[in-house]
Amino acid sequence: MGEGSKREEVCSMESEQVAMETDGEEGAHVNGHPVRSLPSVRHDIHRYQRVDEPLPPNWEARIDSHGRIFFVDHVNRTTTWQRPTGPPALQGLTRSNSIQQMEQLNRRYQSIRRTITNSDRSEESSPDLLSEPESDLMPHSISDYRRESAITHSSGRSRLSLLLQSPSAKFLCSPDFFTVLHSNPSAYRMFTSNTCLKHMISKVRRDAHYFERYQHNRDLVTFLNMFSNKQLELPRGWEMKHDHTGKPFFVDHNCRSTTFIDPRLPLQSSRSTGLLAHRQHLSRQRSHSAGEVVDDSRQSNPPVMPRPSSTFSGSSRSPYNDAVPVAYNDKIVAFLRQPNIFEILQERQPELARNHSLKEKVQFIRSEGVNGLARLSSDADLVMLLSLFEEEVMSYVPPLLHPGFCLSSPQSSPGTQRANARAPAPYKRDFEAKLRNFYRKLETKGYGQGPGKVKLIIRRDHLLEDAFNQIMCYSRKDLQRSKLYISFVGEDGLDYSGPSREFFFLVSRELFNPYYGLFEYSANDTYTVQISPMSAFVDNHHEWFRFSGRILGLALVHQYLLDAFFTRPFYKGLLRIPCDLSDLEFLDEEFHQSLQWMKDNDIEDMLDLTFTVNEEVFGQITERELKPGGAGIPVSEKNKKEYIERMVKWRIERGVAQQTESLVRGFYEVVDVRLVSVFDARELELVIAGTAEIDLADWRINTEYRGGYHDNHIVIRWFWVAVERFNNEQRLRLLQFVTGTSSVPYEGFASLRGSNGPRRFCVEKWGKITSLPRAHTCFNRLDLPPYPSFSMLYEKLVTAVEETSTFGLE
Repeated sequence: MGEGSKREEVCSMESEQVAMETDGEEGAHVNGHPVRSLPSVRHDIHRYQRVDEPLPPNWEARIDSHGRIFFVDHVNRTTTWQRPTGPPALQGLTRSNSIQQMEQLNRRYQSIRRTITNSDRSEESSPDLLSEPESDLMPHSISDYRRESAITHSSGRSRLSLLLQSPSAKFLCSPDFFTVLHSNPSAYRMFTSNTCLKHMISKVRRDAHYFERYQHNRDLVTFLNMFSNKQLELPRGWEMKHDHTGKPFFVDHNCRSTTFIDPRLPLQSSRSTGLLAHRQHLSRQRSHSAGEVVDDSRQSNPPVMPRPSSTFSGSSRSPYNDAVPVAYNDKIVAFLRQPNIFEILQERQPELARNHSLKEKVQFIRSEGVNGLARLSSDADLVMLLSLFEEEVMSYVPPLLHPGFCLSSPQSSPGTQRANARAPAPYKRDFEAKLRNFYRKLETKGYGQGPGKVKLIIRRDHLLEDAFNQIMCYSRKDLQRSKLYISFVGEDGLDYSGPSREFFFLVSRELFNPYYGLFEYSANDTYTVQISPMSAFVDNHHEWFRFSGRILGLALVHQYLLDAFFTRPFYKGLLRIPCDLSDLEFLDEEFHQSLQWMKDNDIEDMLDLTFTVNEEVFGQITERELKPGGAGIPVSEKNKKEYIERMVKWRIERGVAQQTESLVRGFYEVVDVRLVSVFDARELELVIAGTAEIDLADWRINTEYRGGYHDNHIVIRWFWVAVERFNNEQRLRLLQFVTGTSSVPYEGFASLRGSNGPRRFCVEKWGKITSLPRAHTCFNRLDLPPYPSFSMLYEKLVTAVEETSTFGLE
């Protein structure tokens, strides 16, 4: 056998290679266009090599009927293609092209899971790594590798743990943070004016692990140092030094790190009692019911916490100021006495609807006031609920006490009060929170929870046929409520999400493949698809589109990703959102430019147009009226807006209106329209198609510059610094903003496509510094004004990416 360890090729039991038959039959021709039937799935040959390294406990290796090895984790109830032990070099397996594409989908899948859970997961090893001969790795070297890896991982976690115990991290996550913030006017002004700072602090308070990412941010360092008390001594294990410019920095000998953040931060609030002070006792006290009385002998009246001086200072102090609650407990009572408080609370704590005991406690405080709050100040459930609304509580002013408020004001409506009590505007588009809330609502309403089961038994060589026949026979209720299980004929496997994930991967590659006639590539590129007008000639096409909608709905409910990217008008149609002129940019660039010119210019006595359009039907040019009697209505400057709207609707719905309706019908047979309506078209694309980890180095290398910009230009350097500061979600939004889709070709940014072939990402110098950046999605071009500072560039770029939904085009 030689010196190397023995290797055996794992093949199928029947033969060394399994040749899969393909259906090559051509369908009929209609009007010169070939129409193909929906054939079965074709598969490549997958051959793997087995490594004799033992598996860890609770893992099992299995082989499917095609000779592919997969691994079952019985602890976490998951399956994976990756071997769970050994260094990366031993895990590499030779994969075919289809397996590489499956791994690409898995990375998108894991990326969106990181978006939802913010969990720490290591990156998968590269699918292109080839396994090295085992003879090159002696047993002792393997054990040394594992020991070193364990030590490195352990030391990394211990350093992170020490970092999270640092004064700055503890201060940001402290319950009294907003109280201290409101008592520091300069810090409060910086906090309210800096959206980036707000975002970072919000992320850290939701998950302290984000502090490791943001700890060296200049704005955050400046902000935290506003709270330092330089009269105090440094904490134990800390030392202050100065750099060559005389700037002080601090050495943390506990973590063996340095920082510009002064550790002398106010970790102990002057308000030692009241509701938040009792949080310190939650770990050792049980919750008290509404009828129990807490011993108040140890409590003293909480001191009054003043608002920032900028709020109440001035000579024009009005009588209403004296009635504004300034004590913290008074603020809580005033906040809870809003007429629609239960709706506000349920937005962030949906479980409140089922927790009648907690509702009674809130009602008890509403009726009893501060005394009732004091009696319940040690109740854990109540404290956790109110901790979600600290900022709103501190900034809340009763409407009747607001300056300039009158009883007849529309601000007295519950809807306005509810809007005012929500989170600040920068968080309204928090995709992570929105996605978590969406899945939480699905779970609350019983989607995919059982006890019924939808079990699909699929033959790989009849994938679409089996999936169509079985899914279409289930009722709407079964598809919504039942758990989903997938098994492939002739393959033993436990569906711990692996088979289901592969099913949606395979069925989306086949069903949305333009080869079969239901969908076609969009006009601008070859990696987004849309409904094809030629689909009307596919047999039973309405049921196939209804089936497509059900597949989209099932993937959404069960949190699986599809290997398909659709155009923006497709997602708008799925959400039943009307399309506008900007959406034509994704379908027909020249047609969009013509209508845009008409919109921007005076056309009086220039164009001889009526409310009609010429369209081709079976090779014959026919005239169609855009509205009843349109042939006799000339287009003028006064009615051109209506003409453009009707032309947009005709162009987008041309030949596919009925197919779109069938697809949307199938989609809403699985998921409620009210649940999906929380997303816009861009967000729904991320939920259905997933997110991709973006390679910034590849992005920058394959970027072109125009108008005087170059890679070393100061504005371009600021631009890439801003992109580096973005999280993955914001980078995807930027990519969507400029290219129209969050997808990146398999070959990387070098293969981005435009309206007429390959076209790289481009940044052009354009516009005044007062303007926002604009995008040309047909050309993958970002028009970036020469902003004079990084802060302005960052703010303008974030605003354009997060808040705009239309795109400029010359």
